[in-house]
Amino acid sequence: MSKIEELIKQYCPDGVEIKKIKDICNNITSGGTPSSGVSAYYGGDIPWLRTQEVDFCEINSTGMTITEEGLKNSSAKWIPSYCVIVAMYGATVGKVGYNTIPLTTNQACCNLEINSDKANYKYIYYCLSNQYENIKAMGQGSQTNINVQIVKNLEIPVPPLTVQKEIVSILDNFTELTAELTAELTAELTARKQQYNFYRDKLLTFEDSKVEWKKLKDICEVYDGTHQTPEYKNSGVKFASVENITNPYETLKYISVDDYNKNYKIKPQINDILMTRIGSIGSCYVIDRNEDLAYYVSLALLRPNNSIINSVFLKYYIESNFGKKELYKRTLIHAVPIKINKNDIGEISVAIPSLEVQERIVNVL
Repeated sequence: MSKIEELIKQYCPDGVEIKKIKDICNNITSGGTPSSGVSAYYGGDIPWLRTQEVDFCEINSTGMTITEEGLKNSSAKWIPSYCVIVAMYGATVGKVGYNTIPLTTNQACCNLEINSDKANYKYIYYCLSNQYENIKAMGQGSQTNINVQIVKNLEIPVPPLTVQKEIVSILDNFTELTAELTAELTAELTARKQQYNFYRDKLLTFEDSKVEWKKLKDICEVYDGTHQTPEYKNSGVKFASVENITNPYETLKYISVDDYNKNYKIKPQINDILMTRIGSIGSCYVIDRNEDLAYYVSLALLRPNNSIINSVFLKYYIESNFGKKELYKRTLIHAVPIKINKNDIGEISVAIPSLEVQERIVNVL
């Protein structure tokens, strides 16, 4: 019998009690954002947390600070150390963190001041981290936001404090070990990726006299995705964007079939390429199945002429050092976020060896 099982048997003979978050907190608040148009509100000594910094981690500093004047003229408010913070909006919705310094937050943070007589803040952090997918699935609207009421009514098992502390101790040790292993693995993967990129670029280096050079527009049709703000559904047609370009078919985002048929005249086909063109430039995915797929304006759709160029070869070329240089020559670096226009994508130069050579390179890579 494990230590946890022994403690539960000793302290919870009738089972572990389930409680709502609001029942184990002294205070639950959200923050606020000082007007961005007033420079006097920013750059002070008060740490100010934004949701993009809430990512299953300890928070001991913030990327931005505000002034006393900014604090007084907004809904931002101080929260004490050791609160559990849940992101309610944006890309990090449902993610959790905890602060080890007093700080203020924006309105997209739900800040839980845990009653230490009822619960260990770190235990609550681990519980809510474990419920991440369920919390995110409760999101509402096109941005899948959650709100304070949703967080207040989340239910978690709350054993006695002795049991909570033992669980925290075990998970802290596991987290520390995982961090060490992750650092080692990351270093190894980085080295392997650099090695792969070196040999990929070596394979894609050609003498001008041995290949033909063409502009992308001469070997591909170039389209961009919908400019319509998507209204996400629980089912329907899968929706691809920059965030899930590595495998758009694994997305949890969908739009309705009606929206898809209305807004997509150019529907992806096998051997088409989706390429990121806003924010992150030049990452590609080759369509490999007959399945409807919607794609946002942040992506371009390339339809290669496969009698001239192999789609997978073109993907490798675009993602190579040579392809990236061609793209960045035409990238609007002063745009926020940076982007490349659809017509400029067609102007990049591509080396075109024979189809036989292209296929050999694809097989190697």
